[in-house]
Amino acid sequence: MMITTVSELIPVLQTAIGPMILVSGLGLLLLTMTNRLGRIIDRSRALLDDLESKPESYVLRIKSEVDILWKRARYIRIAILLASMTCLGASLLVILLFLSVLGSLDIPLVMAAVFIASMLSLSFSLVFFLFDVNLTLAALRIERESHNRKKVILETRMPTGEKQ
Repeated sequence: MMITTVSELIPVLQTAIGPMILVSGLGLLLLTMTNRLGRIIDRSRALLDDLESKPESYVLRIKSEVDILWKRARYIRIAILLASMTCLGASLLVILLFLSVLGSLDIPLVMAAVFIASMLSLSFSLVFFLFDVNLTLAALRIERESHNRKKVILETRMPTGEKQ
């Protein structure tokens, strides 16, 4: 089917809207993920600054936190890669849609495969994003335990009458 008028092109444009909305939503997801990656890097740098002058117990805690941050960075990097591949797949789908109509190509299986691959990529991206969120809680637990130990040490050093 060769398109000769704008009215024949309108259904193709309407079909192309879905993948383009996906691209828009993916942009927000990628923004969130890249912001998280930036925070991971900033936190790692802050923890590692002047580490040599700290006591050994502090260094061990920082090392375990940085190890978690490293895992988080790897997970979020994979999530960003997969989300980017989803965006690429959606863009390719729009191109294939127009090529199939304008060039009279009958490629429904190729288009279906691109769509399925894009959705699988998005699904796995979200799984890695959830891994990152769970590791965030693990790092928070380490920090909380460190603060609880400090509190216990301070309370044991105070005379009994000064406890709050």
